[in-house]
Amino acid sequence: MIGFTRPPCDAGIIRATPAAPAALSRRHKRMTLAATILGSSMAFIDGSVVNIALPAIQQALQADAASTRWIVNAYLLLLGALVLVGGSAADLYGRRRIFLVGIAIFTAASIACGLSPDITVLVVSRAVQGLGAALLIPASLAMLGATFDDHERSHAIGTWAGVGALTAAAGPVLGGWLVDQVSWRAIFLLNVPLAVAAAGLAVFFVGESHDEKAKPLDWKGAVAVAIGLAAITWGLGAIPASGFQDKAVLGALGAGIAFLILFVAIEARSRERAMMPLSLYRSRNFSATNTVTLLLYFALGGVMYFLPFGLIRLGGYSATQAGAALLPFALIMGFGASFAGAVSDRFGPRLSLTTGPIIAACGLALLAFADLGKSYWVGVFPAIGVLAIGVTITVPPLTSTVMASVGEAHAGVASGVNNAVARVAGLFAVAALGALLFASFSHHLAGTPPAHANEALNAVLAGRADVTGGATAAFDRALRTVMLVTALCAALAGVAGWVWIRPIGSEATP
Repeated sequence: MIGFTRPPCDAGIIRATPAAPAALSRRHKRMTLAATILGSSMAFIDGSVVNIALPAIQQALQADAASTRWIVNAYLLLLGALVLVGGSAADLYGRRRIFLVGIAIFTAASIACGLSPDITVLVVSRAVQGLGAALLIPASLAMLGATFDDHERSHAIGTWAGVGALTAAAGPVLGGWLVDQVSWRAIFLLNVPLAVAAAGLAVFFVGESHDEKAKPLDWKGAVAVAIGLAAITWGLGAIPASGFQDKAVLGALGAGIAFLILFVAIEARSRERAMMPLSLYRSRNFSATNTVTLLLYFALGGVMYFLPFGLIRLGGYSATQAGAALLPFALIMGFGASFAGAVSDRFGPRLSLTTGPIIAACGLALLAFADLGKSYWVGVFPAIGVLAIGVTITVPPLTSTVMASVGEAHAGVASGVNNAVARVAGLFAVAALGALLFASFSHHLAGTPPAHANEALNAVLAGRADVTGGATAAFDRALRTVMLVTALCAALAGVAGWVWIRPIGSEATP
């Protein structure tokens, strides 16, 4: 996932799924709710906990910075590229069936991650995990929507969201404790009992449902976007070792852009059968909200990847303390969402989608100037609190505006597209900001050849004993640069919200 918050439109997908006509007992509905909570929470916890464990993983497997980034990017790449296909597969072949297939793939990959002997096996296993999550997550959301009718759905979503908030709060702390007291491998093996419980509930209590109007799977579009994203991510990740002017780097970036253009061409030709219908972008608000999502979740993806390294390597935090340091973010998000939604309903989404990202930008700017080595309550806590308030203000109106911008008939597809945008934003953030971190680090190690600078950065991130004071100072400055860039992106999201968003109902739907 993207840091420690769910993508914005998960609840929108649930609301947009028509309830199945088959009547289920109250017990079966409760067990279905439990199965979906376990399934989606398993994927969510895994995505957030891995960020806390990355410094320990890099140190244990003696991996370099580029390989370590692929632990996150391999997962986000498959998830972001295939989540829309996964949703279509659930509608076409059966939500429970695809949910169980996704759990099986995700669990097998989790075991492989936990037993990985080296970084290569771990990265490949994380990619397979992303494939499983791309099936598991949309199927669980649609399964929940199909189980509860309009009268029961709000309560079910409230329960699902409440438990999600608790897992968001507890996950990083639990993961950090496991890293410190057991092993980083335990964070992956923890998925196994959760998966067994979710699968058992699904087999015995969940009814099967389909969408009679489901579209054929858009495999051409999925392959094109996956190759494009992979090529760009690899090219950005190779810059520290090879340089921007390297032919392989330029070739990868060029190929990635070409495949993304091909993806757009495929979607345009497929029209309404496309997994991302381009007709949705005729809506001004849909285009605007996706721009806000891309910029804000780029900022979140970057800060939630690099901040744990800063807390652990510069601030001397343990993994448990680093997880606990982010606890206020999850708590504010969990308890403040309903209030933020009410404010948006009262004053309109434009105000929230402007002020929210700008407040988040202020929190990120505070992080850029915080001294991670001093008291948490003076340095990190205020910044995390301000960031969380900004994101909390933004997410509820983001969801409602996406759904309202395209009309009821397209609300499910629009929510899925917005979720995919959020995940792709996190993917690009880790890759692009990794290159920026190295460029800034090299600049502050003046006179050091790129190869030696790359080795010095790897030593800092891995926590090696031979790290020099100059390298540590250069990493501190580079991390501040990254935080400032994320602040700029969040601020641009606020500007986009102010300039682009129109009052709901003032534009025609596609």
